[in-house]
Amino acid sequence: MKKKIPMIFLAFLLFVTSTGSAAEADTSAASAILIEQQSGRVLYAKDPHAVMRIASITKIMTAIIAIESDKLDEKVKVSKKAVFTEGSSLFLKKGEEIPLEDLVYGLMLRSGNDAAIAIAEHVGGSAEGFVYLMNEKAKEIGMKNTYFANPHGLDDSDRHRSTAYDMALLTRYAMKNPTYRKVAGTKKYRSPDPSGKWDRIWHNKNRLLTEKYEYCTGGKTGYTKKAKRTLVTTATKGDMDLIAVTLNAPDDWNDHISMYEFGFDRYDPKIILEKGEIDIKDDSFYKGKIFLKRDVLYPLTKKEEKEISIRYQLLKPKKKWRQSRAPQVVGQAEVYLKKEKVLTLPIYYQHQPNEKNKTFWMKWKEWLF
Repeated sequence: MKKKIPMIFLAFLLFVTSTGSAAEADTSAASAILIEQQSGRVLYAKDPHAVMRIASITKIMTAIIAIESDKLDEKVKVSKKAVFTEGSSLFLKKGEEIPLEDLVYGLMLRSGNDAAIAIAEHVGGSAEGFVYLMNEKAKEIGMKNTYFANPHGLDDSDRHRSTAYDMALLTRYAMKNPTYRKVAGTKKYRSPDPSGKWDRIWHNKNRLLTEKYEYCTGGKTGYTKKAKRTLVTTATKGDMDLIAVTLNAPDDWNDHISMYEFGFDRYDPKIILEKGEIDIKDDSFYKGKIFLKRDVLYPLTKKEEKEISIRYQLLKPKKKWRQSRAPQVVGQAEVYLKKEKVLTLPIYYQHQPNEKNKTFWMKWKEWLF
């Protein structure tokens, strides 16, 4: 059960941000990161902003763009270019038509490079057009040190690079989509083959999901000769969801398990801001009229629970607000861990009084107009 913790409310502008120093740990990876999914807080990091090759974890971006295209029910005609894509393959046949949804499963479970090209050509009009969509989505998500040159992650371009941090941001974004979560967490998928004697059956290559870690909920594997082993996984234990990324990690399965156990043992998500009315007793203008739209959870250690404080920063009321409407957003709640601001949340102004507080004349006016 998610727990609330006592707050120290200090003195009285909108987007959620999060920071946090990662504790020391050890992995075999050249670059690694562990974040908590809801808040984005970094729980462990090892050179997380190093720009490196990423291999097939690229396909997380390919999958989410395909899913968001609203074309999963469409049939994709497989091109010669897709069939002759090198590396891991679904062994698609030139000219066959296969549902885009099946290609996404094959892409994520079996890492089919032929599926990546077929998806790109169908959704983006061409592989080049799809790469444009990938890089636009990366900008939207905030992946500042990423450039995609292809939809599969093969080493055919020196420009195709990202970071562990950026891939964690991408995975955090993708995991908000229920279809992506379902695909990434599927252990086995059956795809009918109309021209063959048997259905195609794909087993997930993510051994953390299929055999090694009971709390794993999904992810994507990757390997090329230049990138070495890359891995993105997700895990849930109790009420905490974590994301782990490793780049160039010879012992990646154990690295991820070690990071997850570190995170689950050390941190616990706490409700640090509650949805609803903010109690400002000594301000007549704002009293009973300001609120937060959602609860905020943040992972904390036992020691840190005593080091959280809240500050409300509110706009100074203007005289004209009493005759007209105040702004929708009138300030922000700031959360501090020790002296470091770790996130902010908008404070909203309640323009309409609650039903129970409405006078007879208010209700009569609403009925008339």
